[in-house]
Amino acid sequence: MSSQTVKQRKCTTKTSAEIVSEARQSLRVQSTKRPFTPRDGHRHLFGEDTVRASHGNRPPSSFSLHAQNFDAPDSRPGSGTRLSPLEHPKLPEPCDTNSPFKAFPKPPTDPLEVKSRLAVSRGRFLRVETLVDGDAKEKLNPGHSQKQPSAKKVPGKDRTEVHIPRKPEQRGTASESTTMSSRFTDAQGAAAVAATSGTIQPGDDSADRPADRGSGQKTELERRGEAKSKEDVEAVAWKNRIAPLLQELESVAAGSSEGSVERLCELCEGLHRALARADLLGRSCKRRAAILRTLFRLVDLNSARLDLCIARLCLALRVSGNNLLNICKLVFQMSRNERNDGLFQENSIIETLLSVLTAEESEEALLYCVGALKFLSGNGAILRLLLDNNCMSVAQRLMGRLCSAEDARSAMAGHILVQLTTLLRNLADLPDSRPLFVSFSILPELCRVLRHHSDDQDICTNISRIYSKLSSYSECRHALARTPDCYRLFLELLNKHHQKQDLVVRLLFTLGNLTAKMDEARQQLFQCEGCTLTLLRLYDAYQRRRDPPLAAPAEADDVLVKLVRVLANMCIHRAVGPALASDHGCIQLLIETLELRSVQESEELMVNVAAALNNLSFYQAESAALRSSQLAIARLMLKLVFSSSMDTILEAVRVYGNLSQSKDVRDLIMEQKVHRFVVTLLDSKSSEMCFSACGVLTNLAMEPPNRARLELEGAAAKLVDCLKDLGAGDWQLAGQLCQALWNMIGTGTGNQLDTPDKEALLEILIIYLDEEEALDWIENEDMKDYHRACWELEFLPVAQKLLGTLQPLNA
Repeated sequence: MSSQTVKQRKCTTKTSAEIVSEARQSLRVQSTKRPFTPRDGHRHLFGEDTVRASHGNRPPSSFSLHAQNFDAPDSRPGSGTRLSPLEHPKLPEPCDTNSPFKAFPKPPTDPLEVKSRLAVSRGRFLRVETLVDGDAKEKLNPGHSQKQPSAKKVPGKDRTEVHIPRKPEQRGTASESTTMSSRFTDAQGAAAVAATSGTIQPGDDSADRPADRGSGQKTELERRGEAKSKEDVEAVAWKNRIAPLLQELESVAAGSSEGSVERLCELCEGLHRALARADLLGRSCKRRAAILRTLFRLVDLNSARLDLCIARLCLALRVSGNNLLNICKLVFQMSRNERNDGLFQENSIIETLLSVLTAEESEEALLYCVGALKFLSGNGAILRLLLDNNCMSVAQRLMGRLCSAEDARSAMAGHILVQLTTLLRNLADLPDSRPLFVSFSILPELCRVLRHHSDDQDICTNISRIYSKLSSYSECRHALARTPDCYRLFLELLNKHHQKQDLVVRLLFTLGNLTAKMDEARQQLFQCEGCTLTLLRLYDAYQRRRDPPLAAPAEADDVLVKLVRVLANMCIHRAVGPALASDHGCIQLLIETLELRSVQESEELMVNVAAALNNLSFYQAESAALRSSQLAIARLMLKLVFSSSMDTILEAVRVYGNLSQSKDVRDLIMEQKVHRFVVTLLDSKSSEMCFSACGVLTNLAMEPPNRARLELEGAAAKLVDCLKDLGAGDWQLAGQLCQALWNMIGTGTGNQLDTPDKEALLEILIIYLDEEEALDWIENEDMKDYHRACWELEFLPVAQKLLGTLQPLNA
């Protein structure tokens, strides 16, 4: 083959990033499929496979709601004004201390006496100003002494008050005070006088300190004025907008026609808007009870669209207690029917429901509210709405509250967490949610939930499903790996719930993901107390030797696939591998699996077992347990290497590549004619398959009798073809092919190659040994340094040695 021909084939050669990877090592990471989680076809508060199915105290999923179930007045509306606490009055001592009754003072019965006392009290009240000197008055009402006399309109009156300042030495008389007080005939007028004259209201705590109008603190008069103004606004809104809407609601509801439902929905939406514009949502509206009574009566019309409008408005009015619970149940009932999902998308109630989770303390109301959101999260469009409305943050805070509560392990807290973790499991399906799981620290918070509810299989299973989904992604995997003691927690759960297959398989899958990419995770898991014992005990339990078995054959195999993967990945750590390779129990369980299973029924399991044995066989020089079993393993590999599955064949050939360093294993390979099959694998045109086959042939060719038999199979010529077709740019494979050729012909007569094959091999080697030509095949500039190192360390030495052997023969 000419150099021009080789260069022309350069364009069709795979890029270096595709054909060279770190996976081509003696120690290989194993991958497997994520456990499948089927969707619950029926919307129940607890799924069909829940362990709560046999519990009689679980909350009901179905119930009937009518207007009579609601409390009409709800609760007393708030005034909207925060009042200062009153000092407790000191009561007079009873006349008779031995009497069990207190002797309270009696009010006067004569109306004239009451009126006379009122006049005297007003006189004394107004006379206070005349007894205060100018400086003191200025302190009581700073800035007032500098003001010019002004006319002030008394609120609610048509007359004008003229304030005449007095000199400090002037003394007011009772008649003057009485005359002035007679100009104001109500409490509001007296309050106005006090405000303008700088006097002090009885019972006002400002008597003990000067009024500071610049500090932003409101006087009692200002607060009362604001309350009065708000009442006036509310009265106007009620008269002009709200009352007519309520009247029409009742009128249309009484009609009971089919078209009335749509009109009722429109009226409810209009009422909601009117209350919002008047700032009367929440609990501040004084006529709130009347609104709620009207809304509750509409529940009996049994319309999902109308019920949703009612629920949204009632939640906006901040119903509480039994009414809040019934509203949450009403929403829960509607969410159980998938046909109502469109109504939830049209109505902006999702944000309102999330606000209930943020503020509500009633656990039963929380249960049905979260349950409704769980059902709705099965709809992809609503799932996106949940994410857009900050559902992750709400869920994180709710989990924190439930775990921090005094009774964090209560049954009701557990019921709520079952709903919440199912909701989070559905959110984990959205790619956009993964960064939020990390930024809101959801993964560590879920570990905290697991610690509090480790006995609750439903919660543990839901969280294991979340972890199995998210641990496949690097950012989530690293966040979970940084969670303190997560490995120990997983091992404890595997011990405690070893019989629950769906929980076990997901925890093992998560551990397999953590150990697949991070060397530190392999060591941390292995160093947990009882790690090896827990894994091997679990292995033995699902090995199909129990009667009755823990799980069906397919489910048991799924557990072992994930468990063996964890063992294979842990072996990659140079401190963990020798320890596992020396564990007789571990080696025997793997061998037993090969004996009990067939490739036809358990292909993935057989592949994973072969991969684990391949990784363990890397440490056979340090392990007496593995050395003593290597011949038995080699015999069991026969049914894998002669199977029809290319994945199974590839793993079996890799095992032979390590085990064929032993003469007993090489003799077995030749005796069972495995070498013929290995030679045919060179025709596969798969770089990975050729690389593994070359490892076996390199070891077999070390002995002259084996070389002769390989020559009869045409092994050397096939190796030259592989070097020509696959070697350019893949210097690891090219080096392995040259090593196999060196063992085949380097120390012999060279008769294993025909003259055309020798000439072709020489030409290829000359081209490949030119560094400039060799690196010209690498198109990825970022990988050139790596390939230069591979070319110099793995290809160049053996290729030069092989070329030196062929040139004298050719001469």
